[in-house]
Amino acid sequence: MNNEEMTIGQRVRKARKEKGYNQTELANALGKSLRTIQKYENGEIEISISMLNELAKALDTTTTYLLGYKTETVKPQITTFADVAVMLFELEKVAGLKFDIAVKRPPRNDNWECSIKFDGKAKTDLNADMCLFLEGWADARENYSTEKYADWKDKTLAYYSRLAVDEQADEAKDNAIKRKVTPAGDLENYDYKE
Repeated sequence: MNNEEMTIGQRVRKARKEKGYNQTELANALGKSLRTIQKYENGEIEISISMLNELAKALDTTTTYLLGYKTETVKPQITTFADVAVMLFELEKVAGLKFDIAVKRPPRNDNWECSIKFDGKAKTDLNADMCLFLEGWADARENYSTEKYADWKDKTLAYYSRLAVDEQADEAKDNAIKRKVTPAGDLENYDYKE
């Protein structure tokens, strides 16, 4: 049985055994009862994200592993700038996520700046989540050590792995594309010859 087919409880059991703990030792390490650990492993009770974080720490694994979310299997292959553009184009497909693209460039501005803007107060399903995520990410990048930053990324992915997103209908995609965008360059007249 591979990791994706296992339940959270089965992954907890596997990680516990790999760590060399019996259920009683894990219960003591977490300040929980033996029966609670048994219920976690048998799937009799749902494990909260905060408890998954504690379990991951006690078992020397990641929260994303316990959830079955394998970051290495979803990690996009980025070898060209086109791969980066494809990732950005995927944002247009997400239902409940509204954004604008802003471009400021000379001669009207001193600097050349481009950004993707999400209105956290917009009446959409995901914009507030996106703003909270970006706020946390900015703080983590600026203030965390390498180890703490890696831990923050794991816990953040674990948290958001439970937030499913839907793809927009074609009409909604068309409307998203028609939003006001300040042109970044004249790609229509670009010569694509090598």
